[in-house]
Amino acid sequence: MTIKQITVFLENKTGRLNDVAKVLGANNINMLAFCIAETVDFGLMRLIVHEVDKAVDVLRDAGFAVILTDVIAIHCDNRPGALSKILESLAENDIFIEYMYAFAQSERADVIINPNDLEKCVRILEEKHSDIL
Repeated sequence: MTIKQITVFLENKTGRLNDVAKVLGANNINMLAFCIAETVDFGLMRLIVHEVDKAVDVLRDAGFAVILTDVIAIHCDNRPGALSKILESLAENDIFIEYMYAFAQSERADVIINPNDLEKCVRILEEKHSDIL
């Protein structure tokens, strides 16, 4: 199973991240997870939200360039070695992780991954009884 991730393209200038947060906040959309990546010319803000379609609409209406990407969200124990075990099973099956980000709360960690082969990755995770969101 996959979820939708929103990617917002941002100019590298002060206040642009806050502009996204303000638009989403004004429309009662909560960011569940996000990460920021930058290049010389622009930044990428990757977001996970509950109301994906609404978020895309309000961001586009506010003038942001937005794309949707299917990603995989998994839960794993928040303890040393838990993520390594999952990543090892993917690597053994030639799954390359293009990018990932994670956040942990107490005993659980949530990990967002974008693999090179989405369907194969989901199948392997299911075979290994991983907790896919």
